[in-house]
Amino acid sequence: MERESMEFDVVIVGAGPAGLSAACRIMQLAQDKEQEITVCVVEKGSEVGAHTLSGAVLEPRALNELFPNWEELGAPLNTKVKGDKFYFYTSATGAITLPNFFIPKPTHNDGNYIVSMGNVCRWLAEQAEGLGVEVYPGFAASEVLFNEDGSVKGIATGDMGIAEDGSHKDSYMPGMELHAKYTLFAEGCRGHLGKQLIEKFGLDAGKDPQHYGIGIKEIWEIDPAKHDEGTVEHGLGWPLSENSATGGGFLYHAENNQVFLGLITDLNYSNPHLSPFEEFQRWKHHPTVSKVIEGGTRLTYGARAITKGGYNSLPKMHFPGGLIIGCDAGTLNSVKIKGNHTAMKSGMVAAEAVVEAIGQGEERKSDLDSFATAFEASWAYEELYTTRNFSGFMHKFGFLIGSAMVWLDQNIFGGKLPFTLNDDKPDYATMKPAAEAKQIEYPKPDNKISFDRLSSVFLSNTNHEEDQPCHLTLKDASIPMDVNYPKWDEPAQRYCPAGVYEIVEEEDGSKRFQINGQNCVHCKTCDIKDPSQNITWVTPEGFGGPNYPNM
Repeated sequence: MERESMEFDVVIVGAGPAGLSAACRIMQLAQDKEQEITVCVVEKGSEVGAHTLSGAVLEPRALNELFPNWEELGAPLNTKVKGDKFYFYTSATGAITLPNFFIPKPTHNDGNYIVSMGNVCRWLAEQAEGLGVEVYPGFAASEVLFNEDGSVKGIATGDMGIAEDGSHKDSYMPGMELHAKYTLFAEGCRGHLGKQLIEKFGLDAGKDPQHYGIGIKEIWEIDPAKHDEGTVEHGLGWPLSENSATGGGFLYHAENNQVFLGLITDLNYSNPHLSPFEEFQRWKHHPTVSKVIEGGTRLTYGARAITKGGYNSLPKMHFPGGLIIGCDAGTLNSVKIKGNHTAMKSGMVAAEAVVEAIGQGEERKSDLDSFATAFEASWAYEELYTTRNFSGFMHKFGFLIGSAMVWLDQNIFGGKLPFTLNDDKPDYATMKPAAEAKQIEYPKPDNKISFDRLSSVFLSNTNHEEDQPCHLTLKDASIPMDVNYPKWDEPAQRYCPAGVYEIVEEEDGSKRFQINGQNCVHCKTCDIKDPSQNITWVTPEGFGGPNYPNM
């Protein structure tokens, strides 16, 4: 059965902050210039926002530019930050409250809002559709299409109704081809098409390898007496510091007596016995956290990788036929612990380059190199440049000295030190052999504050069609048991926050590697952290994955 095709001026892959901001801005500019431009956004989640997970404290700078009247339009920014607290966790029970003076200036949250980015994206999609954009949730972009000259032609959505053995079920439907003058890839962190494009066009030549964290988040409804709407808390140190790992926790008092809380573990950790999920469970028992959530109700759970290499890892973002924007490229500002505003700005700059090119008719260039010039002139680029040494300081000097260096860099020198620290070791290459690493015994969950993986995944509303090809593919099926298990005690069974990977013992005592793909919350950690780089995440059928209500 042949695939049908549809033609658009612009196809955007991903209905996140970058993709939807690009779509809205294209249509705004088209109206201003009285141009007719057709824009299509495809989103693999069952609805816009279903796969969106972020802290999130939103800096509204990009939104102010995109929709200056966003308050009148009903944007869901309802909780203005009223105060910051920053802790250094010294132990399982101890913490030092750090004065604001000791916090890097970009980390302060004056004028920001505690939001659900899932709901912000739903609102952005409504604005986009009102401007004439076609938004198609439930369609996973599974393949990049190319013209004969090698430029990007568009994308194909995945086939539906293919059985695990590759046969066509009665429900089989071939994917659609979506062709465009320009295709924008805004898939979020470690987008699988973005990853292919970076490799094909050598977009990361001369750059540091990208660096990542894994963010695990829950939403709790708490006792109103403990709720302090608008308060933002961040912390560093314990429990990750016990194993020389870095990252940090957050707890945001949102509206409706809810708190958003989570732990980010940097994926350059070296101990293969470490489990980011279990570290999160431990962190919740710290008195600064447990006193807030005790007696409350856990509402949702989710996890997502975070692109955090910043300026030094930012690839070239343009190539013949398209652009890669937002966290697909890696525009997050690690010092601010924020990437939504910079992702939105990258999408808006992309929109301006696209509209200008389309207006040139047949004279337009395939490669939008004008985007690079425009992005380098933007405040988003300046933010990334002035925070370029964050990862280098933290990874090379450790938490204490690194934090002091970041403070000096940001508060005294304004990010303009006359040197750049590089970190050229990929996160997957940092892992020590299991025999050389400290064993970690994690406590059992109490089912009041801490929980197991499966009950957590249940709260993510994750669902995949059972009879379909596994979307977690192995380049070599023998590596998990022949290489990873003896050398690193197969760390996939610990770094995955959803219980996807297991070592199963058979009745005869033999062991085998099992992939429970139906549990996958699409966090992409396995694609990043597998020390043998043997796991590749590809799109499952559309609609598959988590269904986050308001993450």
